[in-house]
Amino acid sequence: MEVWILEHGTGHSPKPREMSHSWKMLGAAGHGDRHPLFGGAISARIPHSARDISDVREVPDNQEVFAHGHTDQSIIVELLEFESKVEDQDAAKYHFEDIAGSNKALKPGTCDVTSVVPLSKSELSLSECSSAWLLNGAQCVSKFNEEARNAVTIHLGLFRLPQFSTDVLVTFNDPLSISPDSSSISSASGTQSSEPWTVQDFHRLLHSLTLHDPGLFG
Repeated sequence: MEVWILEHGTGHSPKPREMSHSWKMLGAAGHGDRHPLFGGAISARIPHSARDISDVREVPDNQEVFAHGHTDQSIIVELLEFESKVEDQDAAKYHFEDIAGSNKALKPGTCDVTSVVPLSKSELSLSECSSAWLLNGAQCVSKFNEEARNAVTIHLGLFRLPQFSTDVLVTFNDPLSISPDSSSISSASGTQSSEPWTVQDFHRLLHSLTLHDPGLFG
């Protein structure tokens, strides 16, 4: 199993305290259980059949990365430096384009934003955010510096926390089409023993994201 990790830019990130990764595979059914992130300072409802990627490869301290156990889908929760020069309504697109730049997906036809909408704070558990945004888009990216490029639908949730100098970014990478020359083709064509994640699963995660310890941000 390989995982889509769309790398973000190299800007400064808050460094969280030591993290705890005590689970291997999350529940195989239901709407996802609440799980600790960044050593328990944050929690969220992670979808079913999720694997913690830090168990198989190194993950940056400012990220929590999960992959579906039987598809190429992945979810990344990351803490990034608050971009004070970027207006709230433009911030989600700013981060989306930063990801596209890291993945060499800025050429015409390789990157597209289909919608950016605000999330109602009254429906969010992360009440500390000044604003929250949901972006939907797509990028054509390669894995592990391969020549083959794959179409990936990207759902991006952004929570702005200026009082902590932090943007919390949650990205759901959902492969739309896999090149026959990609290393992902085997998992894409294999038999799936569990349902893939849905946009509803991702929305559930966003609405459940909760801050328990502001000391995470230093």
